Amino acid sequence: MARIALLTGGIGGIGTAICVRLARSGHTLVANCHPSEIATAESWQQARAAEGLMIPVIAADVASFADCARMVREIDERFGPVDVLVNCAGITRDKTFKKMEPAQWEAVIDVNLNGVFNVTRQVWEGMLERGFGRIINISSVNGQRGQFGQADYSAAKASMQGFTMSLAQEGAAKGVTVNTVSPGYIETAMTLAMDEGIRNSIISGIPMRRMGRPEEVAAAVAFLASDESAYITGANIQVNGGLFMH
Repeated sequence: MARIALLTGGIGGIGTAICVRLARSGHTLVANCHPSEIATAESWQQARAAEGLMIPVIAADVASFADCARMVREIDERFGPVDVLVNCAGITRDKTFKKMEPAQWEAVIDVNLNGVFNVTRQVWEGMLERGFGRIINISSVNGQRGQFGQADYSAAKASMQGFTMSLAQEGAAKGVTVNTVSPGYIETAMTLAMDEGIRNSIISGIPMRRMGRPEEVAAAVAFLASDESAYITGANIQVNGGLFMH
């Protein structure tokens, strides 16, 4: 029987690549989007269908615990319990700290960090009871090294790994692994739209002298979702071309 995988933020650049990779590796995929993205999600579904992939999309605000509970109940009723959760939903509200307003800080923490709790809490107990589960949290190189103008984003992404390591200890004896994947600069619509000078400056600082491809992040996620990764938990897999090594 195919394992059920839920991917939050599933219609973004990296999210799409992960959805495609997991679907093609035999998972039954459910992609999550924010309620404000429903029109975009419909076009996204059509594009996936043209690739031969029928991936349902369920709208829910990961910043809302109640909405996450409703989403997971709906998935359980329609498809079955979630076996693999990829927490990929994230936003940015970049400002230097002296200009950062509380609302900007709170928005990023609510989605990027609290959202991980809100969704994971809905599937955790069932995974423990069934003796199998894969939680994969998508962090960022900037959660490891920090980034100018991203105190909120870097704080949320760094906290993800503390969450990962703690939860990994709770799930280890029950067959549930929890890991983080930390991408560096990845070629998405956002990075491709950058000013060429800024883009080239970024690339010059990456030892591999290129940005990563979303499919390279997806490959790491697919491995962590597989049976072959059963002895890996609490880890942070860096997919950054050597930009940060730890």
